[in-house]
Amino acid sequence: MSVVTWEKKEHTAIVWMDNAANTQNLTFAKDLNHCLQAAMAEPDIRALILTATDPKSFSQGVDLPWIEEAFAQGSSHEIKAFMHTMNELFIRLLTLPVPTIAAINGHAFGNGAILACACDFRFMRADRGYFCFPEVDLGIPFLPGMLAIVKKAFAYDQFYDLYLTGRRAGAEELAERKMLVKASASSEALMEDAMAFAATFDKGRGIFGTHKTRIHAHILKIMETEDREIIDALALFITDK
Repeated sequence: MSVVTWEKKEHTAIVWMDNAANTQNLTFAKDLNHCLQAAMAEPDIRALILTATDPKSFSQGVDLPWIEEAFAQGSSHEIKAFMHTMNELFIRLLTLPVPTIAAINGHAFGNGAILACACDFRFMRADRGYFCFPEVDLGIPFLPGMLAIVKKAFAYDQFYDLYLTGRRAGAEELAERKMLVKASASSEALMEDAMAFAATFDKGRGIFGTHKTRIHAHILKIMETEDREIIDALALFITDK
């Protein structure tokens, strides 16, 4: 059973993460990549919205129990495959030839927050959910590519605050910081706002994809070089106190 599905509404693809907290493992990464690829096979799609079915969570980041079990079983190849597939997913979002809109319907923690940052635009409901980078408390350093992705979504000083404190931010604060297009009043308003925004786009895929690829060229290079070396070495955790 797929943990990510998608549907077409007029000229917009809505991609639904459909696994409760939507923690990320190899199955999640493969399913989301597949849905993005399938949506883009529809030639009249002009925008894509990424959201979730769970009323509490957009995505709460990496599936740490899955990672820990893989380490315990010596399945390093699965962990590397997951990390490389997530990077393929980020690269796909960064270069997709239509605007990508994260409709953050609940908690976006860790890699879930980075996933939202990889999208071109973000909306978030104001009545529920927090945005947080807890990695500083978990001993999990961002990959260089992750840092570059988040820096495109935030002003540097604003990201620096959340990155080093690990504190939670709500939609109203993020909207004030211009990280969101809008803090929507409710889950219903969130989808209405995201759909209305998506409907304003009717750009040619060729020019839109070229714009995105060129503006994100430095991020793509980092992911294809620095990230690959770290992933292959499985240098993913900091254990010293």
